[in-house]
Amino acid sequence: MKLLMLGDVVGAPGRRILRENLPRIRRELGVNAVVVNAENAAAGSGLTVPLAQEILKAGADAITLGDHAWGQKEFPATISQLPTTVRPANFPAGSPGQGWALVTTPILRFAVLNLQGRVFMGPMDCPFRAADAALRAMPKDVPVFVDFHAEATSEKIALAHYLEGRVTAVVGTHTHVQTSDAVVLPGGTAFQTDLGMTGPWYSSIGRAFKPVLQKFVTGIPARFDVAEGPATLEGAVITFDNATRQATDIAPFRYREPLA
Repeated sequence: MKLLMLGDVVGAPGRRILRENLPRIRRELGVNAVVVNAENAAAGSGLTVPLAQEILKAGADAITLGDHAWGQKEFPATISQLPTTVRPANFPAGSPGQGWALVTTPILRFAVLNLQGRVFMGPMDCPFRAADAALRAMPKDVPVFVDFHAEATSEKIALAHYLEGRVTAVVGTHTHVQTSDAVVLPGGTAFQTDLGMTGPWYSSIGRAFKPVLQKFVTGIPARFDVAEGPATLEGAVITFDNATRQATDIAPFRYREPLA
């Protein structure tokens, strides 16, 4: 079996490249399911039900989120309409939505778990203990794919080793920069520090250069609008044994549009 996990969808350019190319990519890669991080899909911050439905219609089977999960004010009240969309499981108790979900396709049943890091990020419950709690609640006979939305490389690596042998894959999102460290750990868990980004690549991690440079050069705050122009679609293909739930391969994936 093969499952494609895609990095953060950023704004309209990210949604466009996903919509125009994911059906073809699914066929060409021969993947059985797709998980997409969409926490930046709505103008660079958050998600809405219509945009989630657009992403699912394009070929995603599940959607993960992150620190911008509530970036759109109406979404906390509507996330329950999306049974295969998950926000970080270590959000505070009482947060709307769910931290993990079972996803059933015609040929595959799997679990997707979303967690958020704490290093260089806002206050959050412990992702390690939240992962333990989620795994205790899940069926034991399904492969489990973890999206760890975190800033620090060390924290992502630590979680992967903490969950090694207990989940099929741990992949990182949030930094929007694809890393070159994809590996299957000895316990059969695939790992990659960051999947990268699905959005405008001629940019500063998806944002227009001008306001970003203004902030760096002058220190004056600016609105970081989503960049325009050609986009990239990045992630990883995880090959796994559905019977043992162990990964056998992980291969980074990138489709990048050229500059005009």
